[in-house]
Amino acid sequence: MKLTDEDCLTETLAFNKQFELAAAKRPTGPRDAATLAAARRNRLAGDTPPVRLPQGRDRVVDGVPVRTFVPDRVNGVYLHIHGGGWAVGSADGQDERLWQLAEQTGLAVVSVEYRLAPEHPFPAGPDDCEAAALWLVARAQAEFGTDRLLIGGESAGAHLSVLTLLRLRDRHGITGAFRAAHLTFGPFDLSLTPSARLFGSRRLLSNTDSIRASAELCTPGLTPEQRRDPGISPLHADLTGLPPARISVGTEDPLLDDSLFLAARWQAAGAPVDLCVVAGAMHGFTLFPLTVTERELRRQHAYLAAA
Repeated sequence: MKLTDEDCLTETLAFNKQFELAAAKRPTGPRDAATLAAARRNRLAGDTPPVRLPQGRDRVVDGVPVRTFVPDRVNGVYLHIHGGGWAVGSADGQDERLWQLAEQTGLAVVSVEYRLAPEHPFPAGPDDCEAAALWLVARAQAEFGTDRLLIGGESAGAHLSVLTLLRLRDRHGITGAFRAAHLTFGPFDLSLTPSARLFGSRRLLSNTDSIRASAELCTPGLTPEQRRDPGISPLHADLTGLPPARISVGTEDPLLDDSLFLAARWQAAGAPVDLCVVAGAMHGFTLFPLTVTERELRRQHAYLAAA
């Protein structure tokens, strides 16, 4: 484990405090249809619509909408799965960041527009990600001129990335097709790890109540014990045969244990893990203009470029 960015801890914690103060002025309550609709119109953790770049291309592959970004020279393909608690977010929600990744790493990016809860609860989202991954395994060479594949995502997207790798292995006998996974502050146990259960009600981007509510929205009617099923919570799955991974999380994230525990189990299963713990960072910190965000994105690009 690497604890990073302690030199800018003051800035990171000050931002957390400002975020809490602003959040305290906003109403709380369940995610009704109107609240979800408003959140889906805007970028994640923001109040303005996302910017759509002309470099992004909308496609449908094997029935699943995706958004692609293809640099002039392609040396690999990154299957990206967005975050948003399985209920918000979109493939076109971070065009600027995905195009920057494509340009700086030489990776074509395929971002999955998977179906969202509560209209489409589990397993709709994982089904869409699995279908997109299978299409990429079969068509990457013809479409992009390379079979060097990587996968990853943020928050719920990190969870879906691991489920996708497990489904490829267990349902289709596919291992080794994706050379690396990049998993950023993911929820890997939908019954809640100790850090998620004990975090409490602090008004950061995520807390105990919001994580539990997201899990219930995604998997309605299930008990915590049922949510520990390995097909739902990859922390409880057999991780044998998965590729090398980079896992990153902040020390002020209620999902800290998810990343720590998954990294330990991933490595025990035989694959190398680069675990990066960012000092003072809250859940979703890469959505905000912070020094730790700039550094984390550079580390992400470096890992994916070299994987």
